[in-house]
Amino acid sequence: MGQISILVVDDEKEIADLVEIYLVSDGYKVFKANNAQEGLEILDKEEIHLVLLDIMMPGMDGLEMCRRIRETNNIPIIMLSAKSTDLDKILGLGTGADDYVVKPFNPLELTARVKSQLRRYTQLNPNSGSRSDAAKNEIAIKGLVINKDNHKVTVYDEEIKLTPIEFDILYLLASNPGKVFSTDEIFEKVWNEKVYEANNTVMVHIRRLRGKMKEDTRENKIITTVWGVGYKIEK
Repeated sequence: MGQISILVVDDEKEIADLVEIYLVSDGYKVFKANNAQEGLEILDKEEIHLVLLDIMMPGMDGLEMCRRIRETNNIPIIMLSAKSTDLDKILGLGTGADDYVVKPFNPLELTARVKSQLRRYTQLNPNSGSRSDAAKNEIAIKGLVINKDNHKVTVYDEEIKLTPIEFDILYLLASNPGKVFSTDEIFEKVWNEKVYEANNTVMVHIRRLRGKMKEDTRENKIITTVWGVGYKIEK
């Protein structure tokens, strides 16, 4: 992939400069924008692999920019916000963000989140690999075909575009047919973090995933809700 480029969009120059110092020291190339419009222009011109995006900005806010990015691009997006309420988290994740960090944050924690998202993204978007090898990591179940090597997902022969987090959740369920996963189990397996408090992160991602799969218009759902327990994909 060459050098990885990260776009930092934040109207607080001190924060953007601090984040840049830590990311550059880890070997990343950093582009900075102090508003959403400037950030979108950089995305058009440069090959960006991850976006760190502040929610509260004058003019177009981070939520709207996130929606704009998701219209054409599945690169990881980590939202930054001074607000830590659950509503803000749901808004941030509901627009297509992959992760959420509350200000003030520890820069080392932020860079760890960046590495985690980039690792997931590059694993699911390889540049090469033979067709025969790819077929080995393909799961076909109930009209769903999901391939771990080339990150391709089709639902009843229609290809859908998923973010890395959405793909990981779907692959976890599809590779364990019939097994019910609670939201806490899904969070711990996909995010590789312990759950310390109740949150709606997994539910938001599954709702968005079901929307892309057009589950609301289909009588035979692929992802089944087991009320009070969790989610599963039947054999």
